[in-house]
Amino acid sequence: MPGKVRIYVVRYGRDDPKKSTAMKLARLGLAIVAPMRRVPRKAVVLNPLAPTRISRSDADMIERYGIVVIDTSWRTGVEDIKRFPKRLGVHRSLPLLKAANPINYGKPYRLSSAEALAAALYIAGFTEEALEILSKFKWGPEFLKINEEYLKAYAEASTADEVREAEKKFIERLLSD
Repeated sequence: MPGKVRIYVVRYGRDDPKKSTAMKLARLGLAIVAPMRRVPRKAVVLNPLAPTRISRSDADMIERYGIVVIDTSWRTGVEDIKRFPKRLGVHRSLPLLKAANPINYGKPYRLSSAEALAAALYIAGFTEEALEILSKFKWGPEFLKINEEYLKAYAEASTADEVREAEKKFIERLLSD
């Protein structure tokens, strides 16, 4: 695995594993597919429903306990995510970012599992690990390109509140265009 970060994939199996970006990372040895009971209690869980945004302040937990992506389909994912136990891990969501994967290109908040992991790692200060993940996909460089301004601003923020404030400015700017 890249660096010191352990990456866990909790898979609900609602989509084709051959098309799953998280499963590709697992096949490449960059992630561990684990049942929920194997998720470290203090690992950071990427959960789009979590009220707290990921930030650099999560770096220590990520380094010590790892990061978890819930691998599910966008069609049924909300129900799967709601069933994920809140007592497992420290739940964090991502701020505004645009997808670069071919299925959801340009859509805000519709990231693949690999995009979500890379973004979270980048924001938390694990740039090398984020770039390693993105290097495994043809659209990886495009993800960095279309989100460069966002990722840099979020990575400069120290706390979840600062990330949310940066996100708010981006949303206001998008709405005024």
